[in-house]
Amino acid sequence: MNKSSFGLIGLGVMGRNLLLNVADHGFKVSGLDLDPKQVSAMQSERLEGHQLEAFTSSDDFITSLASPRTIMLLVPAGAIVDQVIESLIPKLDKGDLIIDGGNSHYLDTERREQFLNSKGLLFLGTGVSGGAQGARKGPSIMPGGDFEAYQRVAPIFEAITAKYEGEPCVSYVGRSGAGNYVKMVHNGIEYAIMQSIAEVYALFRSYGFSNTEVKSAFDRYQKGRLSSFLIEITAAILGTKDPEGKGELVDNILDKAKQKGTGKWTSQNAMDLGIAIPSIDMAVSQRALSALKELRVRLSGNKPNPEKINFNTLVEKAEKALYASFAIAYAQGLQQISEASKVYDYQIDLVSVIKLWRGGCIIQSRMLGDLATSFEKESILHLFESSHFKSALTEAVEGLRELVLSGVKNALPIGTLSSSLSYYDTLHCSDLPVNMVQAQRDFFGSHTYERKDQPGIFHHNWSL
Repeated sequence: MNKSSFGLIGLGVMGRNLLLNVADHGFKVSGLDLDPKQVSAMQSERLEGHQLEAFTSSDDFITSLASPRTIMLLVPAGAIVDQVIESLIPKLDKGDLIIDGGNSHYLDTERREQFLNSKGLLFLGTGVSGGAQGARKGPSIMPGGDFEAYQRVAPIFEAITAKYEGEPCVSYVGRSGAGNYVKMVHNGIEYAIMQSIAEVYALFRSYGFSNTEVKSAFDRYQKGRLSSFLIEITAAILGTKDPEGKGELVDNILDKAKQKGTGKWTSQNAMDLGIAIPSIDMAVSQRALSALKELRVRLSGNKPNPEKINFNTLVEKAEKALYASFAIAYAQGLQQISEASKVYDYQIDLVSVIKLWRGGCIIQSRMLGDLATSFEKESILHLFESSHFKSALTEAVEGLRELVLSGVKNALPIGTLSSSLSYYDTLHCSDLPVNMVQAQRDFFGSHTYERKDQPGIFHHNWSL
């Protein structure tokens, strides 16, 4: 009997779409879900010619797989992953491979890899980006763990992933928890870019421009250097009518954003590493602030009427501001990945990470092609050192500065845009006022300080 070369557990929308994608490429596949409705949906969506079976019985599912088995999990992160793994272990043989394709915390991935390796099993913690549509048509895939395990599944991943100029948007990210770590930071960058777009949208609307006019601006952006998945869907959102017949749908969506934890994890880990990612931090905080809807309504008052501004002038300034904020979000995330790779010995190739983000994922953009070239051809540690981005950002940041000034003047919440500007200005300032902070720390806590004019550690006997 010809058995399946790939199995997937969790036949929700993401799981079904990914399994159909694998089947599209000629692989025989098996799916498992304990919910008969999900199995029925899977069977109804299979296409003619697909070699695809779906089961509610884990024993039948395991029996359907060729040895050594390759099983991917697309179930909610957390305890459920551990429960599924525990249920599989007695049914598996040494050398079988489990792939966690959910947004698991990288430390959980490290723990699971060690545990499964002790049982003679292989494990990959794998980030998958692109949503349900990406899963069906070609996601970006970020596998981390045992390289031998990756080589086994590489032919499948390379077949199903998105392609950028013919290159598959997947590569071995690094050892241990590297795959889930990179996906976590990817999501942090996603938070910052999404919030930056939202703040620019708010500025357009505060000046009285209609959704139709703002859509025209984003349509223009999509044709230029800002071309990206998030710009594309923003334009589409602005042109979507409310099914209830009440204008545009976006105007009737409650302004309370949710989050699943990856953005928060990115911020927490950056603080542990001592890496500054203020744009991402503020984007996470803005979602938390959005949850305080009732308080915000009670505290809200009249805002100043903004001065008139030419639409095309605003379009131009906003384009520069978004270019700068995109680049700054990428810069922060990439520096965090680079530092984490050293601290955790993940052995991450930053250029490979940038390249696999160029297609299929939520943060894909035209800019990433230039980013990959900069890190590949120049010996740089930070994006701001790139000769290409240095000149482009010098101009773009002035547009960001003007938009931030406008937002502050009109009492608009533009925390992520202003955090991005402050980050840029701080890194381009040779002397910071932290000398005062060090003096204060030494004054009240004898924490010592260093001097500009001579080496050593000093303490002063300050007096009131």
